[in-house]
Amino acid sequence: MAAVQPNDSLAEAIGLIGYAADGNGIGGVLKSRVADFRVDEIATTITLNPKGRFTVAKITLTNWETNRFCNNLAKKLGISRNRIFFAGTKDKRAVTSQIFVIDAPQFKVAEIQIPDVVIEVLGRTHQKIGFGNHRGNRFTIVVRGCAHPDGAPMTEKEALDEVEQLKNKMEQKLGAGRFPNWIGPQRFGSGRAVTAEVGRSVVQHQWEEAVHTYISKEGDHESPDVAAFREHIRTNGITQAGLDLAPDWLGYERRMTEHLLNNPEDHIGAFRKLPNNLQLMTIHALQSVVFNRTLRKRLEQGISITVPEAGDLVGRLDEKGQLSANNCVLVEERTVPRIGRNCQLGRLSVTGPLPGRDIRTCEGKPGELEQSILSEMGLSELNWEIENIPRLTTTGTRRSLTTSFEEFTVEAAPKASSDTLGEQWNQGPLEGSRWHPDGACLKFRFTLSSGSYATILLREFMRTPLNQL
Repeated sequence: MAAVQPNDSLAEAIGLIGYAADGNGIGGVLKSRVADFRVDEIATTITLNPKGRFTVAKITLTNWETNRFCNNLAKKLGISRNRIFFAGTKDKRAVTSQIFVIDAPQFKVAEIQIPDVVIEVLGRTHQKIGFGNHRGNRFTIVVRGCAHPDGAPMTEKEALDEVEQLKNKMEQKLGAGRFPNWIGPQRFGSGRAVTAEVGRSVVQHQWEEAVHTYISKEGDHESPDVAAFREHIRTNGITQAGLDLAPDWLGYERRMTEHLLNNPEDHIGAFRKLPNNLQLMTIHALQSVVFNRTLRKRLEQGISITVPEAGDLVGRLDEKGQLSANNCVLVEERTVPRIGRNCQLGRLSVTGPLPGRDIRTCEGKPGELEQSILSEMGLSELNWEIENIPRLTTTGTRRSLTTSFEEFTVEAAPKASSDTLGEQWNQGPLEGSRWHPDGACLKFRFTLSSGSYATILLREFMRTPLNQL
């Protein structure tokens, strides 16, 4: 049985095509309710000290984006946003629980009242925490409306059986508790498949193309006013009439368009109207497409992503499952058995490229595959130096081709009344979607290391368009 691959322009644009094992999947929708997606951070130990400078709090957020919450908290405490520390951003449409270290008096933190926020002060500490400074996350996620590929509803037994079969096939192919370490759509910004395309123009120093792509490339399911604005720019170029069509909330595009109206040749200046983090995201998105396409091609060609062959680059995994990308080792014919055993034991991992100025590529057959991806994307001759905006120059790195999951369980979940479910559910299945309101609901529980995406693991079981994740 071949793997079911939905028709999905966003997935194609970001290279997120293919699965670890063949099968139909269960379809369904995530986040129909905020409470359907729960994330509990597995924190590293923080030493409490009553004389510590910082307040430690366990904070539970319901339907809050992490950075927006931090901005709100900082404002209420009257402190800089930079005095709030946490280990990782979590999903917005979810219930999330994690540790925050706050440079503010304990009593002030305890007094804070914010809607849909529960703050439990744990004490004080001398320690800050930084990004990635946690052991992982524990997820409890409900998939609603499971459906067959033809859209017919699945029963609970059918859905549970399909999950079990796919889990067993994945284990046979990759080893126990492993799944492909795809880079999910979160890394690419908005749902419009534009970020990596803009990044490619930037690294090729094609600034006019980068700016016009960002402003005018059409997106799926955009509102009529946005679609009209983008079409006008594609047809007529940058004009005042086009700017007048742009909705006020389309802030970045408006600022870029205004800049070009006043400075028609300054495309670099127009690009700089994007926030610094979004400028950098275009480069990271391009790297991510290269990685995803490499992973896809290895799966298609039957080259293992867990067991190395001669020419592969492997890296050491620490106790939290994080890759030491700076010390990757080239696998030689004579070292294949030894390194392969260490990969199977979870000590080492086969890696793929996030290309940049200094990145090493594999040799042998894996190296030919990586070079073919760069060539197909028109990136093989680039040095990744961005002279006009040097901070966008990336040295590149390597990323594990697989990651791990633990404590995996799945069970039937009760259906919910429609008045508690979100807009997507109440609109009903659209053309090209794969879910059914009468389909089974399943509750998944599992633990992932930091930096791994729960939606990417569930994608292996659901096999739906990305907008259902």
